[in-house]
Amino acid sequence: MRHLLSAADLSRDEAVLILDTAAQMAATQSRQIKKLPTLRGRTVINLFFEDSTRTRISFETAAKRLSADVINFSAKGSSVSKGESLKDTALTLQAMGADAVVIRHQASGAPHTLATAGWTDCAVVNAGDGTHQHPTQALLDAYTARRHLVGAGGTQDVTGRDLAGLHVAIVGDVLHSRVARSNMQLLHTLGARVTLVAPPTLVPVGVQTWPCAVSYHLDEVLAQGPDAVMMLRVQRERMSSAGGGFFPSALEYTRGYGLDARRLAGLPDHAIVMHPGPMNRGLEISADAADSPRSVVVEQVANGVAVRMAVLYLLLSGTGPATSAGDEVADESGTPEKVGTGA
Repeated sequence: MRHLLSAADLSRDEAVLILDTAAQMAATQSRQIKKLPTLRGRTVINLFFEDSTRTRISFETAAKRLSADVINFSAKGSSVSKGESLKDTALTLQAMGADAVVIRHQASGAPHTLATAGWTDCAVVNAGDGTHQHPTQALLDAYTARRHLVGAGGTQDVTGRDLAGLHVAIVGDVLHSRVARSNMQLLHTLGARVTLVAPPTLVPVGVQTWPCAVSYHLDEVLAQGPDAVMMLRVQRERMSSAGGGFFPSALEYTRGYGLDARRLAGLPDHAIVMHPGPMNRGLEISADAADSPRSVVVEQVANGVAVRMAVLYLLLSGTGPATSAGDEVADESGTPEKVGTGA
């Protein structure tokens, strides 16, 4: 794997290898010295054309935990605000000797263009492009679901396991959500059954060709007893106005598609509640659901660091998911640490 641009690009074995490697990375983060020397001397540039808190900080933390040098590049206050093109920005980063570029861009397809246009020879990681893809979010969500629903909350070894047999409901603003698209594709690849739930106005055209079920009725889907319910943020900034004409009112949306205490109580005992963040409390999810013991929202953020460590490691250590064979990396004390399990 040269780049990570889309969840759809990952095979089942590649995705499982990333999840297994993330588990190894997570294990290193419980010790006193968390840094690994694996990517010492490598340079990772975070190139963000859209605002971000969780994703940017997560990638920065992941790279630093692997001892890479990190440069944070924000479009605001840079030459981009003066009209510099993506091509010229890429050529500048290439001249700086970047080994990897983590890019978030408002235009769908920008990371693919950066990776394939020949402007740079570094690895490109898509950190979110328009309403298109967010592959590392899908990976950390799959990692979280596997840990709780396959590995009994981390008490069982899940190495090599996928998500076969699980039912995941993805609920809300599917139309504007790159998270929904990435998760739907990756969960399907890993064997899970996916149901998208949204108002008809927030379902994309052509969804019938996607490998998932579609429903307009949340209560009917919850009655099926899904193993995980993933609530999506209502992206009002991508709508033309406060309501955008996509739903009558915030109250009507919450009544039809919000996860509240009543709906939470009807879920199976083992079911988990997920959200990519940031949450609109009181709109798509109530405080009762967001703060309940079955909510794994905060854990998703923590797992994001381990997953992104795994992605950067596999891309930059010279062993992609198709070829890695359990390379050893040493911690700061020089003790070998096994990372990766092979495909």
